[in-house]
Amino acid sequence: MAKINLNEEQIETYHQDGFLVVKNLFSQEEIDKLYNSAIENSIMQKNAMDLNDQTGKKTKLSLWFTPGNDVFGYLIRSERMVNSVAQLLGQESAVCHFHTKLMQKEPKVGGAWEWHQDYGYWYKNQFLFPDQMMSVMIALTAANKENGCLQVIKGSHKLGRVNHGFAGEQVGADMTMVNNALETMELIYCEIEPGDALFFHSNLMHRSEANLSDKPRWSLISCYNSQSNLAYAETSNSWRVPVDIVPDHAITEWNATPFENADFLKKENDPALKTTGWEEEVKTK
Repeated sequence: MAKINLNEEQIETYHQDGFLVVKNLFSQEEIDKLYNSAIENSIMQKNAMDLNDQTGKKTKLSLWFTPGNDVFGYLIRSERMVNSVAQLLGQESAVCHFHTKLMQKEPKVGGAWEWHQDYGYWYKNQFLFPDQMMSVMIALTAANKENGCLQVIKGSHKLGRVNHGFAGEQVGADMTMVNNALETMELIYCEIEPGDALFFHSNLMHRSEANLSDKPRWSLISCYNSQSNLAYAETSNSWRVPVDIVPDHAITEWNATPFENADFLKKENDPALKTTGWEEEVKTK
């Protein structure tokens, strides 16, 4: 596979809009291997967290910090992923992996994600610089309006951090600001196919509807941080360890270790879900 390099137009789009879609970043063969591994992995399912949305529907995710030598680790550490992130972050310091989430939005029952910014969560981890953090969503199944694809407010990363409170068991943005943004900026439905990548800024406002279709919506979201961006209330260590990059062919050609020893986040240990006293003042409905 040819080496991926983002062009100047793509980089400018990311900085202007707060997000960038790259079609077919991963091949169907690679996605099939990842999706089958995710479905068959009992450890991944055992460590999944259920988070209720405001209607009581459950969103299910598994979150781990350190990328290993399993097939997911090879994707997280792949040259095309890390180099693309480095280009978009535009920092001299090394790219580190903060965490990856396997998002499992099942047919008919998969809940919504409320409007939020990722930095609305990560602010509680006391990362200093939101411009040095980003997320990359890799679609494992098709994501569309019917099964609850990601919605983003184009350019909303330029708002800076918006206050967040609790919305169900999730962290949700102040809806007064969200509604103001929706009056001013464009709402985009990010419909993507398996293998497509959606890169987005840590302050981009986004949400997704519940999955009311008869098809699953599964995706991986890998979150990256520049090594120069310190976190003063984060107990994991991967956010400050430069990614050990592997070649792009590792996913299909290298022997992968079993996904057994991942350092999963437990729901009760997530600082974003702990109250600090001011969340009740934020209007999330």
